[in-house]
Amino acid sequence: MIALIIIGLIFLLIVLLIIDFTCGSALHRKTAKERLYPKRNGDVTFYTEGYDLFEQLFSDVRNATKSIHVLFYIIRSDEVGQEFLTLLKEKRQQGVEVCLLLDWVGSSLTKKDIQLLREKGIKFSFTHKPTFPFLFYKLNTRNHRKITVIDNSIGYIGGFNIGKEYLGFNPKLGAWKDFHIRITGEGVADLQSQFCEDWKRETEEVLYPHEPSYNGTFPCSFQFKATDGKTLEQDFMTMIEKAKKDIYIGTPYFVPSQKLFQTLLDAIDRGVNVNILTPLKADHPLIPDSAFPYYKPLLKKGGRVFRHYYGFYHSKVIVIDDVMCDIGTANFDKRSLFLNKEINCYMYSPSFILQVKKIVCDNINDAEELMLEDIKKRTLFQKTKEQISKLVSPLL
Repeated sequence: MIALIIIGLIFLLIVLLIIDFTCGSALHRKTAKERLYPKRNGDVTFYTEGYDLFEQLFSDVRNATKSIHVLFYIIRSDEVGQEFLTLLKEKRQQGVEVCLLLDWVGSSLTKKDIQLLREKGIKFSFTHKPTFPFLFYKLNTRNHRKITVIDNSIGYIGGFNIGKEYLGFNPKLGAWKDFHIRITGEGVADLQSQFCEDWKRETEEVLYPHEPSYNGTFPCSFQFKATDGKTLEQDFMTMIEKAKKDIYIGTPYFVPSQKLFQTLLDAIDRGVNVNILTPLKADHPLIPDSAFPYYKPLLKKGGRVFRHYYGFYHSKVIVIDDVMCDIGTANFDKRSLFLNKEINCYMYSPSFILQVKKIVCDNINDAEELMLEDIKKRTLFQKTKEQISKLVSPLL
């Protein structure tokens, strides 16, 4: 009798969670706000190593004179994170406006960290704190954007967060492979605008950044798109449908929607070379297995899958022929497609695209190719995890 009651309660809980998630998702789709910014021109610097990125980022923060606006999914409370927070506190003491916005789930800062920031005059807020109704759904949404804007003249977006693991100091994951970009010139104001919009949503405070000034011409053409779980699937599909020769997709999590995956298969059918680069190591117990339902049909069609084994591959990149590439915060998975707030940068300058493509190909050379024979050798335990991952794939 007790066992039946427990089973009944578990069943009821599952039903309530499904209702919560379904209704929350429906409301989200009605209220989602997404922005496609105009095409811009600027100077763009491409970073693939945490040391290089942090050295430049920390230097730009030190040289700030007016404002530092920071949005990260994660800032770790470790040595690297503390160095960054100390720098922010020092700049605030110098009279620089500092606003720090972190995801409620992603951030690992302690209450003491946050208290010290506020005591120094830093404006701090979490984003996506879960509330009723639809608590379960909101617990699964994230602000995954990573935006830094300094003096409204320097902007950063990409895949890196702040912490020592992004320098390769996580003993399990090893060397961290990621992509991040630094932008000056046109487009920085768009990043500033997006930060201010996210800040106002969480704090109801309107920020008034100073007007930027631009001098000279800029070599790179690009465009920002901020998504909120509504149009990213179609954006990616449109990019893939334009491919004529080759597609390179780098992502730590390969869990596309069925429509998006079918678009990839259709690309192979029309003669496009499709290459997927993912990590061999995992930072989640179900992530590697969740991709295998897609790998098998992809390989059968003639697509190629490479698994990066030298450290953890966290880059988010799509290269279409030699005419377009996407670098940003969105993964090639259902969470980024339908749940998260993301921001991507679509690059149109051939020289930059070729630079990115070369690095992706170099990363592929440091990876092992997955073959159909490898899939056939998977153990019963691995196949069981694969089936479990199918059930929870929207939340991975």
